[in-house]
Amino acid sequence: MQQQSFLGFITDHLGQFLGYTAFANMTVGHLIMIAIGLIFIYLAIAKEYEPMLLVPIGFGILVGNIAFFPGLKVGIYESGSVLNYLYFGVLQGVYPPLIFLGIGAMTDFSALISNPKLILIGAAAQLGIFGAYA
Repeated sequence: MQQQSFLGFITDHLGQFLGYTAFANMTVGHLIMIAIGLIFIYLAIAKEYEPMLLVPIGFGILVGNIAFFPGLKVGIYESGSVLNYLYFGVLQGVYPPLIFLGIGAMTDFSALISNPKLILIGAAAQLGIFGAYA
């Protein structure tokens, strides 16, 4: 019986582990995009650069670049799954109006109150949004 070194044992078993998981299907593109997602989350949390925008984008980049087995479905096509409901919102165009509604709810109206002439610009913007979705 031949004895194997500890480093050889770890290397062999780590290779087997990576082969049995989806990490074997991860490409350089996945790693680059995961790094970009982590940078977005870092900028949002540590540097406070647009955190309400960068945290969801960074998290979406991370989730979207998780490596799967080639034949594995991610749950979009299974009826009743969470991703199926989220994908329904993408297909039906539900998300852009919700995003506009959320941004409108967070709007600071102090500039409008101090300069009432800006109501005309705001009304034109709302008509443009209505025209885009009508």
